[in-house]
Amino acid sequence: MSKKTEFLYLSEPDMIRAGVLDMKKCINVSEEVFSLLAKGDYLMGGSNHNSHGMGIIFPKESPFPNMPLAGPDRRFFAMPAYLGGRFDVCGNKWYGSNAANKDKGLPRSVLTLDLNDKDTGEPLCFASANLLSSMRTGAVPGVGARYLANKDSKVCTVVGCGPINKACFKAIVSEVTGFEKVVCFDIFMENAEKFLAWSKKELGIDGIATIDAEEAFSAGDVITIAASRLKPLTFKGEWIKRGATVLFSGPGRPDDAYWLNTKIIYDHIQLHEAYMQEALESPSKQGYYDGVIGGPIYKLIDDGKLKGLKESIGLGEIVNGLKKGRENADEIVTLIACGMAVFDVAWGYDVYQNALENGIGTKLALWDEPYIE
Repeated sequence: MSKKTEFLYLSEPDMIRAGVLDMKKCINVSEEVFSLLAKGDYLMGGSNHNSHGMGIIFPKESPFPNMPLAGPDRRFFAMPAYLGGRFDVCGNKWYGSNAANKDKGLPRSVLTLDLNDKDTGEPLCFASANLLSSMRTGAVPGVGARYLANKDSKVCTVVGCGPINKACFKAIVSEVTGFEKVVCFDIFMENAEKFLAWSKKELGIDGIATIDAEEAFSAGDVITIAASRLKPLTFKGEWIKRGATVLFSGPGRPDDAYWLNTKIIYDHIQLHEAYMQEALESPSKQGYYDGVIGGPIYKLIDDGKLKGLKESIGLGEIVNGLKKGRENADEIVTLIACGMAVFDVAWGYDVYQNALENGIGTKLALWDEPYIE
């Protein structure tokens, strides 16, 4: 007998109604994902099952008049994953990105999420994923703060005052509850001032706005970095105070002294191994390194200045009690988080389940019965 196949469509307003903006739940779900990653109960793309995804990067020139050309932050990416545990589902985050979108009244990236039955491949849900992606991006450093930050931290420095760091800051504040001040740094003062005004209104945390990098970095007990990929920020290790926790959700270019004097925690070791392997297969290894968050670290590993990834620590191992994170109040601890589709699948699955339970969204039919000759 043929089977009718339906799936749930969730618009952005539907996603909001279904709880996508619940940061505390998102952090808890992300903690679950880290545990599953450390156990190995997942699959991602690529032959190594750990690839960030597969992308289309446009050429600088083309003989075809309709083919898009390279531009700032212009690309398409597919990020497939299977996640086990209680989730036990497949999914794919798909997005197109173009820095020029803002001139058209659009966000830089436009994202969607598919969830699929792991056995049949049938679609379960097709959802707007801009807020989903933002929340899970923020939740990852939230988990980092839960396990790595000194709980008596008083000052949080925000490096890059855009929407992603709003999500990161909200997550960090939910885990480290004693912040008395926020230092908002951006290369544009207007952005820093807007972030500070938002922090005061939404979170009740006042502070300062600055375009002075040294002032910002030297103040932070916790530093969240989610600055633009188009111009990664440089800073000096000597600016960072003892006991600081530095959470990378975007690229940064500190000096080598910084990396050599901090305890590095990776979101997932195998992901970074996949990045290093992909760099070897790319036309320019250094060019590849320049485009990913962990690139400066990989170069130091190649040069023998830092220990290899196999001897390093993943956050999931800390979550599962297999390895230690912060071991004393004075050490500088750094989390490198590059983004993985398993987090989108996990949070998307929980929001989808909540939508089903509460009658949110629109059911659409793929077919009443499949056409099979």
